[in-house]
Amino acid sequence: MTAYQGLKQFSSKHLPQAHIIQSDAEALEIAEKLAAQFKQNANQRDRERILPFDEIEAYSRSGLWAITVPKQYGGADVSSLTVAKIIALFSGVDGSIGQIPQNHFYALEILRNAGSEQQKQKFYAEVLKGARYGNALAEFKSKNTLQNSVSIQKTAQGFEVNGEKFYCTGSLFAHRIPTLVKDENDRKFLAFIPRQAEGLQLFDDWTGFGQKTTGSGTAKFNQVQVSAEDIIPFDVVFSVPTLVGPFAQILHAAIEVGIARAAFEETLNRVRQARPWIDSGLESATQDPLTLFELGRIVVDVRASEVLLKQAAQSIDAAKPQPTEENIVKASLDVAKVRAHSTETALKASSKLIELSGSRGSQSKDGLDIYWRNARVHSLHDAARWKYYFIANYLVNGVIPPRRGTL
Repeated sequence: MTAYQGLKQFSSKHLPQAHIIQSDAEALEIAEKLAAQFKQNANQRDRERILPFDEIEAYSRSGLWAITVPKQYGGADVSSLTVAKIIALFSGVDGSIGQIPQNHFYALEILRNAGSEQQKQKFYAEVLKGARYGNALAEFKSKNTLQNSVSIQKTAQGFEVNGEKFYCTGSLFAHRIPTLVKDENDRKFLAFIPRQAEGLQLFDDWTGFGQKTTGSGTAKFNQVQVSAEDIIPFDVVFSVPTLVGPFAQILHAAIEVGIARAAFEETLNRVRQARPWIDSGLESATQDPLTLFELGRIVVDVRASEVLLKQAAQSIDAAKPQPTEENIVKASLDVAKVRAHSTETALKASSKLIELSGSRGSQSKDGLDIYWRNARVHSLHDAARWKYYFIANYLVNGVIPPRRGTL
C-alpha cells in the first residue's frame, strides 16, 4: 500500500474560518441547502471513488461541524435530534459524507466529558473556526475491539505515540486525528494528534464495496510527538454514566435511517415512472397489489425507524443536563432499539428498491445499488444482534447494559 499523497494536506494552522451557527433551525436550513448540492454528483463520486474534499470543506465552512460545541464556548449546542436529522439528511444523499463527521462529533463528546477547561477552550475554538477531527480508534490486528496495542510513552519532550490503526474514517479530510492509545499501565487516552505531525502516515487503502469515499484507511504512528495538552483521558468516560456511547450510536443509527428513507423515496419514484405492465394487463406498477403491498411494508418500517430515532434523541437530551445511571440506561436502550431496527430497515428498503425496479434495477449506470452497498457496509460497524440481546437482557433479567462506544 502507498502512503496518501493527496492534493489536500490540511493543517490546523490554516482553518477554513467557518460560519458560526446560532440555532437548531439555522443548522437544519443550512444542511438542507448543502445536501441538495452534494446530491448532484454523488453517484459519480461513488462510481469513480472520488474523495469528497470539496464537499467536506464546504461542509465545515458552513459551520455544521461545530453544532455540538456548548453555548458557553460560543457554539449552538443543538439538540441530539437536530444532529441526528442532519446526519440522516446527508446520509440519504451520500452515505459516505453522512458518516465522515461521526467520529468528529464522537471526539467532541469525549472532550465534553473528560477534557480539562483549558483543553475545551482550545479545541472548541479550533472547531468553531472549521477544524475537522478524524479518528484512529480501531485496530485491524487485535484479537477483539477491546484490545489496543498503539502505545503512548513519556519522553523528555512530552509524549510519543507508536503503532498502527485501521478504519480511520474521515482522517484524510481532518486537521487532527484523535487517536486511542494506552500507556504502560494499560490506561487509555485520546491523543488529538495534528494531521501534519512528523511520523504520522495516512494510507488511502480502504476498499469496501460500500461507503467507498469515507477515507477509512490505515494510520501509522512512528515516534509521533504529542504535547500533554493534547491528551485526554479516555477510560474515565465509561467509568461513570455518560452519554458518550448513546451519542456515538445514535449517529450510526441516523446514517441508516437516512439511507432507508432515501432508498424508499427512490423506490416510489421508480414505481410511479414504470412502463405499463403489458403482461399483467395493468396500466402501471401503481395498480399492482403486490407492489403496493411491498411499498406499504417498507414505508411502515422506515417511519418506525424515524420514530425510534426521535425517541432515542429525546432520551439523550433528557439525560444530558444531569446524567444518572437510570437515564443513561434508558438512553442506551432507546438508541439500541433504533440502531437494531434501522439496520434491518436500511437493508430491506435498499434491497426492495432494486427488486421493484425490475431488471433495470441491476443496471450499474443507474446507480440504484449504492443504497444497498452503503447500508450493508455500514451495518457491519457493530452487530445489531447484540443490540437485541442487551435490550432483552435488561427487560427480562434487569441486567444493565455495559458502558461502551458501541451501545
